[in-house]
Amino acid sequence: MDDGPGRERLRFTVLGPVRAWRGATPLAAGSPQQRALLAALLLRGGRTATAPELVDALWGDEPPHAALAALRTYASRLRKALGADALVSESGGYAIRPVDGRPLDLDHDHAEQYAAEAEKARATGDRSRARELLDKALALWEGEPLAGLAGPYADTQRTRLDEWRLSLTESRLELILEAGCHADAVSELTALTAAHPLRERLRELLMLALYRSGRQAEALAVYADTRRLLADELGVDPCASLSDLQQRILQADPDLDAPAVSFDTDPAASAVVRPQQLPATVADFTGRAAFVTELGDQLATAEGSVMAVSALTGIGGVGKTTLAVHVAHAARDHFPDGQLYVDLQGAGHNPSEPVAVLGAFLRALGTPDASIPDGLEERSALFRSILAGRRVLTLLDNARDASQVRPLLPGTEGCAALITSRARMIDLAGAHLVDLDVMSPEEALALFTRIVGEERVTSERQAAMAVVGACGFLPLAIRIAASRLAARRTWTVSILARKLGDERRRLDELRAGDLAVKATFELGYKQLEPAQARAFRLLGLADGPDISLAAAAAVLDMDTEDTEELLESLVDSSLLESAAPGRYRYHDLVRLYARACAERDEHPPSERDLAISRLLDFYLATAARMYALERPGDRLIDHMEATNYPGLVFADRAAALEWLFNEAGCLLACARQSSSPDTLRRAADLLLLTKDLAESGADALQYEQANVTLLTAAREAGDQHAEARFHLALTYVRTLSGRLDEADENAKSAMLLGLASEDPYVSSSAPNDRGIIANAQHRHADAEGYLRQALSAFRDDKNRQAEASALCNLSRVHLDTGRVDSAIDLAEEGLSIYRRLGAKRRLANGMYALALAYTQAMRLEEATEQLTAALAIFRDSRQRFWEGMTNFRLAEVELAAHRPATAANHAEQALTALRGIGGDSWRATVLTTLGRALHALGQTGRARVCWQEALATFERLGSSDGTAVQALLSPTVIA
Repeated sequence: MDDGPGRERLRFTVLGPVRAWRGATPLAAGSPQQRALLAALLLRGGRTATAPELVDALWGDEPPHAALAALRTYASRLRKALGADALVSESGGYAIRPVDGRPLDLDHDHAEQYAAEAEKARATGDRSRARELLDKALALWEGEPLAGLAGPYADTQRTRLDEWRLSLTESRLELILEAGCHADAVSELTALTAAHPLRERLRELLMLALYRSGRQAEALAVYADTRRLLADELGVDPCASLSDLQQRILQADPDLDAPAVSFDTDPAASAVVRPQQLPATVADFTGRAAFVTELGDQLATAEGSVMAVSALTGIGGVGKTTLAVHVAHAARDHFPDGQLYVDLQGAGHNPSEPVAVLGAFLRALGTPDASIPDGLEERSALFRSILAGRRVLTLLDNARDASQVRPLLPGTEGCAALITSRARMIDLAGAHLVDLDVMSPEEALALFTRIVGEERVTSERQAAMAVVGACGFLPLAIRIAASRLAARRTWTVSILARKLGDERRRLDELRAGDLAVKATFELGYKQLEPAQARAFRLLGLADGPDISLAAAAAVLDMDTEDTEELLESLVDSSLLESAAPGRYRYHDLVRLYARACAERDEHPPSERDLAISRLLDFYLATAARMYALERPGDRLIDHMEATNYPGLVFADRAAALEWLFNEAGCLLACARQSSSPDTLRRAADLLLLTKDLAESGADALQYEQANVTLLTAAREAGDQHAEARFHLALTYVRTLSGRLDEADENAKSAMLLGLASEDPYVSSSAPNDRGIIANAQHRHADAEGYLRQALSAFRDDKNRQAEASALCNLSRVHLDTGRVDSAIDLAEEGLSIYRRLGAKRRLANGMYALALAYTQAMRLEEATEQLTAALAIFRDSRQRFWEGMTNFRLAEVELAAHRPATAANHAEQALTALRGIGGDSWRATVLTTLGRALHALGQTGRARVCWQEALATFERLGSSDGTAVQALLSPTVIA
């Protein structure tokens, strides 16, 4: 604690400009020579520097005539600024000493401390902590060390500090690669190798990062570029480690794959991610002792030299999951690096895709999104690589078949997989198969007793045996029946046995397949109060993976408080699960049963359709409010179908976007099932309102599939209005993915159907889309015609935001046809409209368009300013496509400004953002620009690889853009 204003601590910096503060107050450090003296004293760590040493440090071999007098003057001024007790004279020299026993607060000393602690943390295996400390150390640099200071000492120290900074950066990048974040490292390493072309360690790290990113040819090209550069500049060959890495890449050495250790890109992340995903074990687990022993022994073999795989099979409700979870918890000590869990939903109509499950597993193991590859095989390989050397248990619950499971197996010794499925996996090589039957009568009675209570069962043991017998000794049926009895203290066991009497014969007969499960659920359902039963039936009609409390209230046409009370009672009855606070879900088999109950028991039957209609209204009304915040002034909301059920109200744009992306799966599922003539138009509106999902990358495929499904339904229903809107939505998503011919066909159909159905929104939007597509296909005259038509229609409809969009699109046409001045005018006009409307997200699109015009006009600094502002907005809005495109345009600007290193950095970021979206054409275009930047940096081998990949892509797509790339590959350019 400071003693007061006069005794506040002194603070200094040398890793940038040499500055001094007392507390928060800056002190005058004086002239460059005076600051050079201060730096020389600070960097001696409190030791005394003699006058001759300081003269030599400031002036070298040619000191001025009055050097000692000047030195004393500088010291006197510094003493006055810092305080007499800070700068002391002794032994014919000077020193900076701690005041009041407190150590100097010097950024250089802090950096040394962080670096030393990072080295210790890395040595003990705490890589996350090491990276955090290195980040702190590097953050202390503020540009050039000892900035603006002359003299031999300053020059020497500046070189030392720059080298130290670079060494710390290399260590940090090594940690990033050890974490499996190779895709993130490529852009930074590309820039660093450009800035330090002769530094072989950086080249080595870049080769490894490229190789792990699936870019083997580029990695080898880096080596070729390095070898040529070293020969030309220094007359030497690459170092042994660089040459060895080249050979290992050529041989596809498996040891080069991403290592097992992984941590989050957040510096504050834990050292090693150890997922603990197992569901809670059932407190009243009973029996199955032989199976517990058998499975436990099998899992324990994973501690040896094999991967243990056990597949647990049985009918629905037999207790597979309960047993598997219990065994998994018991075996946790054998798997100290974590446990993964997933419900594969194999018994339902939409089993989980292995590629999606692997994505979730990789995230749980600490892999950043940007480092997760797109394909199934690549994700599976990365999953196995990350688990190599670790001991992790994976519980794959409710699998469909062996083909769904194979990509999800760890594949490495020390790991194990425990699988449950209704299908016996005889084709899963190496698996230990276990068939789980119903409980024995003794086990069944023990389970019933544990739930109901010893006292109630002991006095009515025969009735209790009758109950478990009526349940067919099926664990789930027993649990439901016992839970009903436990919740009703006035019932006796005999009353429950009599209630089950009529169904006992049927339950005894249904001992295989889903019927046994259905009969089991019937026991619980019959005990529900009327309101509970109605909720159980109707909520089961919704197709989403789960349902929010607000959406459930819409289905039931009730307020949220009453809805929550009902849903929690169903959770207590084990007929519903609470996935998270305010969210609920059915087991897939329970959902099927609930729907069967709705078909049988809901009266009048029209209430089923009304329930889904209310849910659709809820999503539509809420999406409309979200859309209004995202796109103020857009007239789509004025041209959508009326809703009879209200939606949510959002406090701000961020909350609205959060809702959209959180509800994407449920929302799209609701749209997909709204294929009746009465709901088609509202489903079409919902998809148009939520087209941001097509831009995010995460939900683009599901968004497109919903549109395709509903487009077919609209055709069959003869609803041209809905059909036109589905075509319009498909135009959007297919344009983003680069499938321009398909998109144009959709836009053409939307345009014709929109006119036929007299839909002003589609009739104006479809020509706008056709203009965008025509311009991308270099049909500039067509593009201008369509966009002029759209502009007129938007103005007639008073759709100001869409008018701004058309102006910006028209700017692109003018730009591509050489009319730069008018392109700037059109973009500025569109941007002005966006600003007046307060359309933040669309404002970014306007900035993007204006930046393109500025770039062609060589107003590069203005272009950079617009693109940088747009990039921040796109990132905030989770628009990965536009984030990638903006980075690409920044790369073009930097290239035009002759800053190839920065251009390469932006191009790499664009490639990362556009993974999985944007289509191959855009990837090839970005690769072309990356190649130009690398060529300008002298990395001609890597540039050639980028251009060759781009050319192959353009030729495969039949694109004329390949001609320009072919020219780049000519010997005169590539030499």
